Amino acid sequence: MKLVVVGSSNMDLVISVPKIPEIGETVLGGKSSMVFGGKGANQAVASIRSGGDVSYIAKVGDDLFGENMKTYFKNEGFRTELILTDASEPTGIAQIFVSEKGENSIAVASGANMKLMPKDIEPFTHLIKNSKVVLLQLETPLETVGYIASIAFQNNVKLILNPAPARRLNKDLLKRVWLITPNETEASILTGIKVEDLISAEKAAKDLLKKGVSNVIVTLGENGSLLCNKKSICHFPAFKTKSVDTTAAGDVFNGTLAVGITNDKSLPESISFATAAAALSVTKEGAQPSIPTNAEIDNFLKEREYSK
Repeated sequence: MKLVVVGSSNMDLVISVPKIPEIGETVLGGKSSMVFGGKGANQAVASIRSGGDVSYIAKVGDDLFGENMKTYFKNEGFRTELILTDASEPTGIAQIFVSEKGENSIAVASGANMKLMPKDIEPFTHLIKNSKVVLLQLETPLETVGYIASIAFQNNVKLILNPAPARRLNKDLLKRVWLITPNETEASILTGIKVEDLISAEKAAKDLLKKGVSNVIVTLGENGSLLCNKKSICHFPAFKTKSVDTTAAGDVFNGTLAVGITNDKSLPESISFATAAAALSVTKEGAQPSIPTNAEIDNFLKEREYSK
């Protein structure tokens, strides 16, 4: 396998509302739905749909949601023996509010995701050692993230870390990261530099480089993304599309970015590919239902090229 994704898998309980509720406020919503989500699963599905050769390792509960997920992942093309089961915790759940503007607010009950420990990864270390890229997030224990990062680093495997949900990380972990992909909020928490524009994003990115990361991509929503490494700094504008639901846009970006890199595309080429995929994803509702295929991404890019 060229790419290994390790991370969370949640059942997303989604409610469409006119606006995101404030503290103490009840907002009568429109339709509700249950869709497969979780940052790890979103990124894995984005990777495989965009043509990646992917192994996905996760842990679900011994419950109906967990069984449904295993069937779903099998249909997507993943190996179900890598979807582990925990007997003590339920499958992770995310409660998501989506506003008419496409904005979202999310609360997560991690459940079995936080039971994915290094001992669970040990039987699959050969997959990590023999991969080209490993993609991680922070919805599983930090101990497990560090364990996988060490294996990747020792075997010259490129590690991409999407540092979400945001938290401070130690330098030992950051030195093992080939590419980190924070959004504005995550970059602010990682560095203590408030990121609100390209100038502050560059300052935060340079701070992360000083901490030992080899490459930094700060994602900036509708303002695109900023790539920063010791060789160059480059801004990539976002593609303009009508936003319906931004829930999984960052995950789609990370999953398709990883595929580009495993397929030996340059970082700028991979970013353009990932930017197109993220732009397509916000035009549909739901996390994984919104993830585009490789053909859809290619057609989107061709249409933009023809319209120039």
